[in-house]
Amino acid sequence: MKSGLIGLILLLPCAGMADVVKQRLGEGKQIAFDRNKGNCLACHVIADGESPGNIGPALAAVPGRFKEKQRLREQIWDATRFNPETSMPPFGKNHILDAEEIDKVVDYLWSLE
Repeated sequence: MKSGLIGLILLLPCAGMADVVKQRLGEGKQIAFDRNKGNCLACHVIADGESPGNIGPALAAVPGRFKEKQRLREQIWDATRFNPETSMPPFGKNHILDAEEIDKVVDYLWSLE
């Protein structure tokens, strides 16, 4: 994750960091909830999400299910790599989301409790 959250934290003064992190997580949530972009709600229950699906697992306590953030990113990039029969679209491989959008979604999902 070249341009991930850690890079932002290292480049920003402490005073504005919380606002930037909050903004990035908000952008990730917006992408995840956008029916024309991430569309995570089509298959997953996410707190505050409207009309969620039930095909995939609820997206809560994500760090407990993925021990490394990079593994979550790989899952979103191309879930078929780990399970060829998955119904989850390969968001990165199929250019549904670009790398930066995926990084924002990963940061958002990683923040979920």
